[in-house]
Amino acid sequence: GGRMKEGEGLRQRRLQQSRVVADESRDVDTKHVSAYSGKVFRITLTTLVVTLVVPLLTAALLLQSPINPQPFSYKEPPLLVGPLEANDKLRQAECLWEGQLYGPESIAHLGDVIFTGTADGQIVKISDGNIHSVARIGKLPCEPLSCRARKRIIRPTLSVLSRPLIDCRPFSDVAASFLVHPGMREDEPTCGRPLGLRVGPNGTLFVADAYYGLFEVNPVTGEVKMLVSAQEVIQGKRMAFVNDLSITQNGRKIYFTDSSSKWQRRDHKYLVIEGTADGRLMEYDTVTKQVEVLMDDLRFANGVQLSPAEDYVLVSETTLARIRRYHISGLRKGGQDIFFDNLPGLPDNIRPSSSGGYWVGMATLRQNPGFSVMDFLAPRPWLKNLIFKLFSQEMAMKFVPTYGLVLELNEDGSVRRSFHDPHGVVVSAVSEASEHGGYLYLGSYSSPALCRLDLNQL
Repeated sequence: GGRMKEGEGLRQRRLQQSRVVADESRDVDTKHVSAYSGKVFRITLTTLVVTLVVPLLTAALLLQSPINPQPFSYKEPPLLVGPLEANDKLRQAECLWEGQLYGPESIAHLGDVIFTGTADGQIVKISDGNIHSVARIGKLPCEPLSCRARKRIIRPTLSVLSRPLIDCRPFSDVAASFLVHPGMREDEPTCGRPLGLRVGPNGTLFVADAYYGLFEVNPVTGEVKMLVSAQEVIQGKRMAFVNDLSITQNGRKIYFTDSSSKWQRRDHKYLVIEGTADGRLMEYDTVTKQVEVLMDDLRFANGVQLSPAEDYVLVSETTLARIRRYHISGLRKGGQDIFFDNLPGLPDNIRPSSSGGYWVGMATLRQNPGFSVMDFLAPRPWLKNLIFKLFSQEMAMKFVPTYGLVLELNEDGSVRRSFHDPHGVVVSAVSEASEHGGYLYLGSYSSPALCRLDLNQL
């Protein structure tokens, strides 16, 4: 009996030994695995550092930033509550003449005829639903996208099946219209870019061309008359970016903005991000032909609008998300103040509303609640430099969310109501809201159509 027990004991001991051996080899396995995963982690980290951090540092050290940003800060953006509460009313807009005109930035009305300036440097009129060219201030070439460039850019983005659909009629391809090819950028200063547009008391058009200056255009004959050349040196500075204008009812004086004397319109994103403070509000006297600077050192002076009583002028100071006011008559003549501070986005053109207030087109939204890129970058010039060392203006704009927003302000500067298109499904980046005959016409410098909202349906 004792031998049997001994044998069992031996077997158990052997079993235990083999178990120990097995456990040890399992330990070795896990050590192998952890060493391996550690190695993978180190390699991944190193790769990341090499592919991301090294180029970033190289860029930070070696590349020159195209901008010289100044730090500034905003107040916390207003919450979208009350009259600012988000809605989707802008999505009710109907978009007309799609693919037939591109970038109608500002809109003027003479009876039932609509006038606007487009991205290919033309001033066009729309009557009885047809688009006619009225005048061109600059010189050709101006094709926003040549056929070849259009095919090259669009091909990769379209499925194989739809490739044959690309044809070469001007503006025929809506997707293409959004892609500004390098040629267009190069041509823009000679091609010209009509921005602010108004009808004067004699039924002639007054146009602010971003590159050429201030003009009067006969809408019937198309004759173009220069009033102020952008080349003219005004108080030591030329105008690099003539933007908007507003005319007194008697036609004697024209108030207009030059957004910057450093940055042109094609670099307006640099102007915003850099925070350059060299915008001006000026007054042109049509009788004496003199130009007077009323306000200087504005950060992106943009839309201009005279008050109904013509006692003050409003000016959008785009970069700072506010509207300034300059008093041109009365006790406060020559004085200036802030008409609306801390807008929920960056303001563009201002136009009168039938309620006695003002329509303000908003280029982008400063989200709250949420993350506002503009607000985050404002006090961090080093980050702005880095971004623009690495990305083009177009690429950098991909970080800014698309949003459609129009505000109606009361005459006292309070918000009356707002129309939104979250994510810019139908309408985005509104450059101007122009009210006429119960409709609100929506200008946009990047839209391939002219959209309008029926105010009676809202």
